[in-house]
Order: sequence, then C-alpha cells, then structure tokens
Amino acid sequence: MRFDWATASDAGQVRAGNEDSALAVDGLFVVADGMGGHAAGEVASRVAVEALQASAGTGIVDAVRLANQAVIDRADADPSLRGMGTTVCAIALGADGQVEVVNVGDSRAYLFRDGELVQITEDHNYVAQLEREGRITAEEARVHPQRNIITRVLGNDPDVQVDVFPVDAFRGDRFLLSSDGLFNEITDDAIADVLRNHRGLQEVADELVRRANASGGRDNITVVVVDILDDDDKARSASAALAGAAATTATEPIRDAPPADPAPRPSRPDDTITIEPPPPRGRRLTWRSVLFTIVLLAIIAAVAGSVWWFGRNTFYVGVDDERVTIFRGRPGGVLWLDPTVEQRTGLDIADVPDARRRDVVKGKDADSLADAKRYVANLRSQAEEERAASTTTTTSTSTTTTVPLGATTTTVAP
Repeated sequence: MRFDWATASDAGQVRAGNEDSALAVDGLFVVADGMGGHAAGEVASRVAVEALQASAGTGIVDAVRLANQAVIDRADADPSLRGMGTTVCAIALGADGQVEVVNVGDSRAYLFRDGELVQITEDHNYVAQLEREGRITAEEARVHPQRNIITRVLGNDPDVQVDVFPVDAFRGDRFLLSSDGLFNEITDDAIADVLRNHRGLQEVADELVRRANASGGRDNITVVVVDILDDDDKARSASAALAGAAATTATEPIRDAPPADPAPRPSRPDDTITIEPPPPRGRRLTWRSVLFTIVLLAIIAAVAGSVWWFGRNTFYVGVDDERVTIFRGRPGGVLWLDPTVEQRTGLDIADVPDARRRDVVKGKDADSLADAKRYVANLRSQAEEERAASTTTTTSTSTTTTVPLGATTTTVAP
C-alpha cells in the first residue's frame, strides 16, 4: 500500500507555545496533544511520538502502551513534569493490509471517502460521554463549559485502554488526524468542504489550520492528511467479488410461486349487519377528578423541587480549561440541571498535588461554598509547599528530536 501525506501545525491565536506533536513516516502517522502546563505538555506529546516511532514494529496498540509508559517514566524522573499527559491518535498499516486507527483522548481521526466525511474515533472526554448518552446535543457539546475535561490520556494510568478501529482502506481514500484545536473551531461540514475542494495535500493541511485560526484559534492546531495512492488492487478484488455475487444471483432459477389462497366469499346483502356508533357523551367534571389532578400536580411539584434542591444546593471543586474551578451543582449534573461555574480560582490543575489531582478531575464535593473555598486554599497551600520543595531538587532534561511538521512527503513501497 502506498501513501502520500502532508502535515501542518500552529500555536493558534491565544496560546504562547505549541504543545502538539506529530509524526508522518511511511505507514505510521500520529497526532499528539500534550497537556500539563509549564511546557510539560510539549514534553509529553514529544515523548509519546518518539516512543511510538521507536516501537512501531511491535504493533500499533502495543506501541501506544509503550508510549504511555514512556510518558509516565519521564514524569517520574523529573518532578517538574509530574501530572503531564497527552492524547494520541494514530494510523498504522496493519499486518493484514488493513489500516489500523487507534486513539486515546480527544484527538480525532476522520475518513473522507466518496465525498463524505466520517469520524472514525470516539472522543474520550466528559462532554462527549454526555452526548453519547443523549443528555446533551452536539451543538450544546461544542460550547459546554466542561468540554476540556479529558477522561483518558497517556501518562496517567499504567493500564491505559486503547481504542482500535480496523479500516479496509481503498485507493482514493483520504484520512485526517487532528488535535482538538481544529474541530473545536470549525464544523465537520467545513472540514469536509476543504477536503472536497482542495486537491493538493499541503494545500489542504494549510487551509484547515488557516480556517481554525480565522475562527478563533483558541488552542494549538495540528493536522496530518494522508491519501491512499495504491491499495494493492483491493478495490478491484472487491468489485470482482460483488460482480460474481450478482452473476450468481441472476442465474438462479425463478421457481413457481405457490398458489394464492382463494379469495373469501363475498357476503350476501342479508348477511350484513350495520352497527351504529353510540352518540358521544360530554365529559363530566367530578370532584374526584379535580382532587386527583391537584394531588398529581402536588407530587410533580414536590419531585421537581427535590431534584432542584439536590442538584443545586451543593458545590464541588472541578476543572474548567485546565484550571481548578468551583462549580455549583453536582459533577455530571442531575437530570436537566447542569453544574454552573461559581468561582474561578486561578490554580492550574497541573499544579495540584498528585494525591489530590484525580479527586479534583472527578469533582470533589463540598457542602457549601465556604467549604469549597477552604478545599481550594488547602490545594494551593500544598502546591506551594511542593513547589518550594522542588526548587532544591536538581532536575535534568534530555535533548530529543521532534519530527518536523509541515512537509509533504511521498513514499512508494516496493
């Protein structure tokens, strides 16, 4: 199978640095979106991409698990990098000739075939889960205040779960990998429009980044576009199989249909009996029906009031856009009552001590706003203590090589 590809990446209009990394080599294409603050996200994505490239021969799923361990090991070796993580979305050529798509996190893989764009991967974040459960719509998900809470990343769990999607790829297919800085800014229809109306791969990649920046560019934007140039005659084989099946069907003998049941004997005029419907009667309003209605309304009001009290008369400490935030409500919401932001603390989730970070990401309940503020003050105090302790620790960094982005390469397999 032969590929052609192009990459493009940009820091966007808001972020000072670019924490995305990408890899594009023959048979392996990767996008990773790092997180963690203080440049740790850039390190996490780069470590993951380099580990994937080094271990790709083991199979793409195993390679992702090795990359996950590499990110964990790097954070353990350097206290300033603790809490870092990265998404990963990759395309690899499988041993059986299929294309294998894998992802952890909310970077995406799309397939553009016959003019139609299909999202292959599923986002691993809190808002996507709400959308899959039918609790919010796609339009609500795009603007949800907790859309940046990611539920699965590399660097957090040694036993990370990797989603894999085998795809039968054919000549003319176009794959797109992207970080969320693309699809959080422009719609899938706009992405499909670029893939449909721009032929050159580098032109496609650059135009996608340009449109995301024009729509706000609030995050780093990275894309890898991959075309299937040769599918080893898979498309021809599939067409031949379909033609053979059609020929077999056409030559099958058409057997005589069984005789139909005889038509029922029509009734004679004197067999017909006409039943006139009774005249409609008006409904009478009785005291029982009035009492039933009052009781029912009272029960509905009591239930609604209880749900409102349960869903709004509490607080929790969670995460919004990688910042520790106090919310009114309950994590995940209760029925129609979604949590709302009560106070932004200015504390980065990356600065929260490791022992507390998981509780904050899940949502730490508090009985009152005062309790929530005390909990945040405690987090801030512990973070300052760890930061003060870390200044006495000698840390080391290693020089790594990042695969350059933005170049178009064509590789022809023998």
